Amino acid sequence: MASSGAPFHKALSKIACKRLQKELVEWQMNPPTGFKHKVTDNLQRWIIEVIGAPGTLYANETYQLQVDFPEHYPMESPQVIFLPPAPLHPHIYSNGHICLDILYDSWSPAMTVSSICISILSMLSSSTEKQRPTDNDRYVQNCKNGRSPKETRWWFHDDKV
Repeated sequence: MASSGAPFHKALSKIACKRLQKELVEWQMNPPTGFKHKVTDNLQRWIIEVIGAPGTLYANETYQLQVDFPEHYPMESPQVIFLPPAPLHPHIYSNGHICLDILYDSWSPAMTVSSICISILSMLSSSTEKQRPTDNDRYVQNCKNGRSPKETRWWFHDDKV
């Protein structure tokens, strides 16, 4: 959902700008396998193309991630969602929200956009079935009006997929 950037309306801090510029240069020199950054003039919102890894349920499928950076990145995690259509996965809701601990409770300022992308691709690659989370309809209904996934109290209980 492209409109889910509401919590990131504040301008980036000087530290966040420097960090993102550094990450962008590193990405351009050595992009993570299976990802393409769609170049825009907006440093605060990145659109990243994700290509499913060979030999997985998502092989050669293409999806888009929207990464919105908060004012105090990297001390605060970015908001990361899939733009429609989101992949069918037990940890990805139909509205694009991703249940992945590193995006929330387990975030560390040492993480980068590349490490987030690699974690998401790993999550996709390890899945054995294409299906929505069992509470998808209820969760998506509760997220009406542009609620950010960062406002969710996630329960991280399943590390098998």
